[in-house]
Amino acid sequence: MKKHLSVLFLLLSCLVVLSACSIGSQDEVSKDKTYKVGIDVTYPPFEYKDGDTYKGIDIDLIKAIAKDQGFKIKFEAMDFSGIIPALQANQLDVAIAGMSITPERKKVVTFSDPYFEAGLILVVKEDENKIKSVDDLKGKKVAVKKGTTGAKYATDNADKLGITVTQFNDSPAMFQEVKNGNAAALIEDYPVISYANKQQNLGLKLVGDRLNGDNYGIAVLKGENEELMKKINKGLANLKENGEYDKIVDTYLK
Repeated sequence: MKKHLSVLFLLLSCLVVLSACSIGSQDEVSKDKTYKVGIDVTYPPFEYKDGDTYKGIDIDLIKAIAKDQGFKIKFEAMDFSGIIPALQANQLDVAIAGMSITPERKKVVTFSDPYFEAGLILVVKEDENKIKSVDDLKGKKVAVKKGTTGAKYATDNADKLGITVTQFNDSPAMFQEVKNGNAAALIEDYPVISYANKQQNLGLKLVGDRLNGDNYGIAVLKGENEELMKKINKGLANLKENGEYDKIVDTYLK
């Protein structure tokens, strides 16, 4: 009897171990779940709305990654400043919004491998010839977009540069503030303002050197969706290797 019980116990133990191994090896990225992706559609060429369609580098890139890795996504458009709070509130699973990888943000979110090198640039009215760098901004008002690295740069250096910082919820309002002469300059990501100025004839111009060398990353809440992030990185690497990444970027920037 004891022999039979020992055999039975051994069999049950093996089943438990096999079951645990099976659970541990399962892919935690559900094929049935649709992952909510936060975007900011006032940010061409990375994200913008054309009629009822979302377009841009970020849009095409995350779609291609999802297709490559076999998961579903749904876009949730919102102000940039609300994206990280939405991740923290579990209202979003992923964010791709021309988001610069910074030490401060890395305390809250996990970033993917960098997918674009951007950098900040100073922008003034087309007919402004006295402001050629941030050193010429003393006593002047500078417009920035809330929650961006441009806003952080301006506020961090406000005393040093002698500027007053005015923050806006979206890029078009920020552009208009400078065009109307209500602010002397704005600080924006180089590829975004370069594209917008060419496409929309904003009456603005870029001056000076890039103020930093930001890299954009795709984000998930720190400690959450780690398996999904692995797939995002794998998909991004695949797209760079097979040439799809370059095709997406060239569609908007060439």
